[in-house]
Amino acid sequence: MLKRIFTIVLITVFSACNTGDKPADNDNAPVNTLPAPQPITFSIDAVYPHDTAAFTQGLQFYNGKLYEGTGQYEESTLRIVDPKTGKVEKKYLIPDTSIFGEGITIFKNKIYQLTWKSNKIFVYDLNDITHPIKTLSWPHDGWGITNDGNSLIISDGSDTIYYVLPDEEKNSMKQLKIILVADNTGSLDSINELEFIDGYIYANRWQTDYIFKIDTSNGHVVGKMDLTGLLPQYAPDAKYKEGAVLNGIAYDSATKKLYITGKYWPKMFEMRLNK
Repeated sequence: MLKRIFTIVLITVFSACNTGDKPADNDNAPVNTLPAPQPITFSIDAVYPHDTAAFTQGLQFYNGKLYEGTGQYEESTLRIVDPKTGKVEKKYLIPDTSIFGEGITIFKNKIYQLTWKSNKIFVYDLNDITHPIKTLSWPHDGWGITNDGNSLIISDGSDTIYYVLPDEEKNSMKQLKIILVADNTGSLDSINELEFIDGYIYANRWQTDYIFKIDTSNGHVVGKMDLTGLLPQYAPDAKYKEGAVLNGIAYDSATKKLYITGKYWPKMFEMRLNK
């Protein structure tokens, strides 16, 4: 059992990214010695259409293209999307109906796509998303995935974030280290979609309207984006399917723009983080 540095309140996570209870409210949790996260402000530069049939699990902006991984049984896909129109340019539908797709990332010219409960990671050639070229084993639930250029970084729905490398010979993942996510209220579970930006991990916490900025050296939350009311403000008349929560973070390092959306959301937001 992993040794927790901080006192935590144990809860049961009933599911990954589709159904279940909301994360525990930490408002009354014991306060530790960590400082409260600093508010992260942002400006919205543009609002684009987003496919309302997409149960978004992961986003990745790479060389001017937007890649999106979606979930749900019988509907999980990997796709390339025009971010300004929402049009799906290419799409691979996972044929195995027992697979629930999760987060994606592009690492060393390959696309890695997590699955929720199947203990599998699909690997695609960056230039051909029509089929996986390899399947790797993963011993945990798959939620979010990103990379720092040197290793893959994976969340499993708890407070734990794993740094790993693909082991091609064993078709598995070699664990390098873990970090445990916590802020001034204690441990933070339900860490979901991940994006690596300028040396920090930005993480959505499932079923909340917050994105947390995490120090990669120790797992401490140093910043917090509050996106409460964002979608109703820009799509006040939209009708949402069940499970339509914030989920999807992509960063374009060339333009310094952030792209944010959610499961079944009708909009995608192009943002700039205010310094």
